[in-house]
Amino acid sequence: MSVSETFTHVANAVSKAAGRPLSFAACVLIVVLWAASGPMFHYSDTWQLVINTGTTIITFLMVFLIQNTQNRDGAAIQAKLDELIRTSAAQNAFIGIERLTDEELDDIRATCAARGKAEKAGDFAVQQANALARSAALGAT
Repeated sequence: MSVSETFTHVANAVSKAAGRPLSFAACVLIVVLWAASGPMFHYSDTWQLVINTGTTIITFLMVFLIQNTQNRDGAAIQAKLDELIRTSAAQNAFIGIERLTDEELDDIRATCAARGKAEKAGDFAVQQANALARSAALGAT
């Protein structure tokens, strides 16, 4: 098993476990026990350092885990959307646009918005193009 596969397996397991109500309850219990132990340790600097260090380490590691999970989810969604576009009457030019610059994406959004307004306003050419695309999609199935 490669390092990437091992990391993915561990990341999936940890993210699944971290999202469970029992995990949240365990964390609350740890904080309550820590707070209750304050008088026993006279609220010392070491007592505070224990919770600060623990939460900092966990937060640091969870940031990378969450980012990895979001990256994988985003890539999977993009692949699914690309396949839907490829097999429909939608414009194949939209496949892979997530790699464009912000300015290029803004231009595409503006073009799509203008097309939507034109169709709503009753632009016959836009309506006819959409009807042709729909019939082509139905004919392709």
